[in-house]
Parts: sequence; C-alpha cells; structure tokens
Amino acid sequence: MSPIDQHQEQRQRERLQHLVERLTDAQLATSLGGGWTVGVALAHLAFWDRRVVAQLELWQRQGRGPHERDQLDSEVVNTAALALWQLLPPRAAAQAALEAADACDQALAQADPRLLEQVLARASPFTLPRAVHRAEHLDQIERALGTV
Repeated sequence: MSPIDQHQEQRQRERLQHLVERLTDAQLATSLGGGWTVGVALAHLAFWDRRVVAQLELWQRQGRGPHERDQLDSEVVNTAALALWQLLPPRAAAQAALEAADACDQALAQADPRLLEQVLARASPFTLPRAVHRAEHLDQIERALGTV
C-alpha cells in the first residue's frame, strides 16, 4: 500500500484541472508578484511534477532510493528557471501543468511503496506528496484572482 494519499493527490489534480479549464487569457497573465504570473506558476508546477517523475524513474531504474547527490536547491532552481517559464505561452504552461500532474500521479501510484517511504523519511526539498505543493500554488492563484 502506498504511503501517499492517492485521494488527496487526485483531489488537487482535479482542482488544478477545474482551475485551468476556466482560466481566461487575461487571468493567466495575472501577476502574482516577483515576476510571477498565473501562467508562470503553472509552468513551475509542471516542472516540479516532471522532476518527480524523472527522479522516481531514475531511482527505480538504478534500484536505489534518495541520495545526497539527488538534492537540488529549489530556490536556486526556481530563480534560474523563472526567465524560461516567463517565455512560455501561458495557455501552453497551463496544459503542461495538467499533463505533468497526471504523469506525476501515475508515477506515484506505480512507484514501489518502500521507495516512497524512503523519500518521505528524508528531510528534503523533494516534496511528496505533490498535493501539498499544488494546493499551495492553487491557493495563491485563487487569492490573486479573487476566486476564494
């Protein structure tokens, strides 16, 4: 049995989907501050969900769990990636967020529960469950849009 609450993952993925389905182009361009827009936040979510997929695949392929060399400084990554995320068309970023969330949730559902337990036991910026990270940004977006 997975140590990740699949219901919570699904709930936040569906929340993301409902938000993306109703966002207008103007809303996608809404500023969240610091050079971030709704579209940028969605690109950010897509990146970090895809990172989880890639990392889980690597660990499973190598038959190992997390190691110190796998750690990234998420603040540095976010700062470095911001300019690229800003270049993405906001609607494409929104679609990428949906696709990445789906791929990530599938990867989590198929991952060896022992591997997930190893990841959860480590204090790291590698955020599992993904629902926590998604909820943080969905809350931020809904506040900015005044839809809370």
